[in-house]
Formats: sequence, structure tokens, C-alpha cells
Amino acid sequence: MATSDFVLGGLASVGATFFTNPIEVIKTRIQLQGELAARGTYVEPYKGIANAFYTVAKNDGLLGLQKGLSPALYFQFIINSFRLSIYSEAMERGWMHNQQGEVSYGLGLMWGAIGGVVGSYCSSPFFLIKTQLQSQAAKQIAVGFQHSHTSMSDALKQIYNKNGIAGLWRGSVAALPRAALGSGAQIATFGKTKAMLVHYDLVTQPTLNSFSAGLIAGSIMSVAITPPDVITTRLYNQGVDAEGRGLLYRGWVDCFVKILRSEGVYGMYKGFWANYLRIAPHSTLVLLFFDELIALRNKYGTQ
Repeated sequence: MATSDFVLGGLASVGATFFTNPIEVIKTRIQLQGELAARGTYVEPYKGIANAFYTVAKNDGLLGLQKGLSPALYFQFIINSFRLSIYSEAMERGWMHNQQGEVSYGLGLMWGAIGGVVGSYCSSPFFLIKTQLQSQAAKQIAVGFQHSHTSMSDALKQIYNKNGIAGLWRGSVAALPRAALGSGAQIATFGKTKAMLVHYDLVTQPTLNSFSAGLIAGSIMSVAITPPDVITTRLYNQGVDAEGRGLLYRGWVDCFVKILRSEGVYGMYKGFWANYLRIAPHSTLVLLFFDELIALRNKYGTQ
């Protein structure tokens, strides 16, 4: 595997994250409001995406829309370094092609899921901290458990001092279904769509081809990832006792059952449109930046 693929995959996602982190803050807040409460029985400080942007800016300031940016950058660099470098390697070696030499959607799902699982586990501490920092809000608009971290470094210190290394990787295994579903759907759709757009002579210009395939891949990914994303957000943001056990949920299955019982199917899709508006452009930008960086490397540099 080319080392440059690993680095370029991370850099591509970092560039995209600067643009999409504000909608990630909104998505996290919407997913946490009304936690384990029936629809219509709780106060909604965030009434839709536009209102949520206004509410956060008014109460937390404009910088509140970039809460959790530092751990988000670390998380995105690590997870996409693995995801995109594994995808690139599989594509170059023909591991994503069937016996007829065509890009296989099934093999794309498999390699995308493998890359997502590896990247998700390695980057889990930063996703944990990102979620907890993004949920922090002024008292009048606070939702979910409010952690006392003042920064990413403070969060790392607090969590480690309280629960050790295990505390930093709390919820990491439960987050793997999210990574497998989302990454598998995105990578498989991206690779297959790129090939089909060229095969049918629909979009052959490289940059437009990557842009179009990335947009479609992001749309598919948002549908697949929202329910496990809600579960991951809840697991990572919940408070813990002295032994590091969650105060609300014992694990992925327990969280899934409790959300369905208390909030219904609607609860599993909280923040869907915010998620879509984040994932679609983020996916498009990440995959576009990655392809463009690979093209620049191949033109001017070496592996």
C-alpha cells in the first residue's frame, strides 16, 4: 500500500471537514434532543436545520458552530486515511473487480466496510470527544448529557484520568456497525458509479466524474448511516459512572431497543436531513479531493 495514499486520504477529509463541521454540530444536537422521550412530550430548542443554526449562533456565538472541530479533524484524518487508502489499494490491485473485469458493488461493500471498521476503531477516541464537545451548549439550549471538557486536550486528560485507556475507547466496538454500513455503502457506490458514468459516456471528465459519483455515494451513505449514527451519538455522549459504565445504555443493542420503545422509528432517524446535508457534500468533497490529490501525485510526484 502506498504511504502517500494513506496521507492523501487523510488530507482530503481534513479539507472537507472545515466546511461541514457546523452542520455536524447541528446534527448532533438534533439527535440528542428529546432523548428517550416520546415525540411531542419535550421542549425542542432546535426546530429544524435553519432554526438550529440561528439558535446555536445566538446562544453559543458563531464559533459555537465549529465546536469539536479539532477532534473532528483528527477523527476524519485517521478514519479516511484507512478507508481511502484501502479502497485505492483494492481498486488498483483489481480486488474490487469481478471475473469480467467490471467493478463489483458487492466487493466494494466488503472493502469499504473493512476500511471503515479499521479506521473507525483507530479513531474512536476522537469521535468520542468530538461528540461530547459538540453537544456542549448554553444552559437554555442544552440537550443530552453535558460534559465539562474545555478543550480536546482537557477531554483526553479527564477521560484518561477517570477511566484509563478503556475510557477513551468506550463505545468503539458499538460504533463499528455505523462504520461498516456507512463506509461500505459510500465506497461501493462511489467506485461503481464512477465506472458506470464512464462506461455509458455520461460523465467522463475526471473531476466532474469524481464529483458526480461522490454526490451519489453521499446520498446513499446518509440513508444507510443515520440509524447507527444516532445510536453512536447517544452511546458516546452519555455520562458514565465511576466504573466507566454508561448511565443510560449498556451497549448498542440496549440503546437500539430503548430508542425504539421510547421514541419509535422517528427517533432512529432524528437529524436525518442534517445528516444528509453534512454527508452528501462531505462525501463529495472528500472523494473529489482524494481523486484530485492522487492525480497530482501521479503527475508530479512518486509513491
